[in-house]
Amino acid sequence: MDLATFLIQCLNALQYGLLLFLVASGLTLIFGIMGVINLAHGSFYMIGAYMAFALSPLVASTFGGGFFAVLAVGTVLAIVLGYVLEWVFYSYLYEREHLQQVLMTYGLILVFEELRSLLVGDDVHGVPAPPLLAGTLPLGDVMTYPVYRLFISGVCIVLALGMYFVFTRTRLGMMIRAGSTNREMVQSLGIDIQFLYRVVFAAGVALAALAGMVAAPVSSVYPGMGSSVLIICFVVVVIGGIGSIRGALVAALLIGFVDTFGKVLVPQAAGVLVYVLMALILLWKPDGLFKAG
Repeated sequence: MDLATFLIQCLNALQYGLLLFLVASGLTLIFGIMGVINLAHGSFYMIGAYMAFALSPLVASTFGGGFFAVLAVGTVLAIVLGYVLEWVFYSYLYEREHLQQVLMTYGLILVFEELRSLLVGDDVHGVPAPPLLAGTLPLGDVMTYPVYRLFISGVCIVLALGMYFVFTRTRLGMMIRAGSTNREMVQSLGIDIQFLYRVVFAAGVALAALAGMVAAPVSSVYPGMGSSVLIICFVVVVIGGIGSIRGALVAALLIGFVDTFGKVLVPQAAGVLVYVLMALILLWKPDGLFKAG
């Protein structure tokens, strides 16, 4: 492997890891802070990807905007969707057993898949990258790297810094961390924990949907795309530590590098390397790399 190829694979690993963090951070919020095993989280990623495909003509005809307008409109719609879903369904699950949470969220997967089939169909669709980001950057004499993949990494880094600031430097972050530790005490202090949980859930859905929208131009849009994302997101949450945003970032980057270089160096075993990594880390630290908070 020459230097240019190594650099390209490093950039691919970084981009994949950061995108994975963007999806998994929403699951960390819902699973780690609210205590809900949300099997439908991968469906939110799929919904975001399909919004990037379906909203493009509508946004262009209504607002005259392009891909970035689609991202803005799709994020707002995802926040509304998350708020409504928490109000109608998830708010009844906090005191329920995990089996009931699994059954209801699995039912939502089936509902979302059927609605996707009815509204958009079962074909594979492509989403073009915006013209501004459609070029490439030279790496060496013959190799280039897509600008859009660098844009994905940049978006994920900005959002990661934003989440860090919100959780560690704002009153909202303090209330969220307190609510995840002692729900009754937070309620006794006069904080509306139900509204707080709806905000957290809406943010988790928006992060997953935004990840799907920015990933659509490089991964295409196809039925069932949320299932594989859901599995690897749970791996990220378990490796990083349930409820830890910092742990989710470190775990996602580790998985990104292991998966990317595994496919290059040992393609026959690439499919199991991530799970071997998870097993080794759990043998070393059964609670994950970092604790919540």
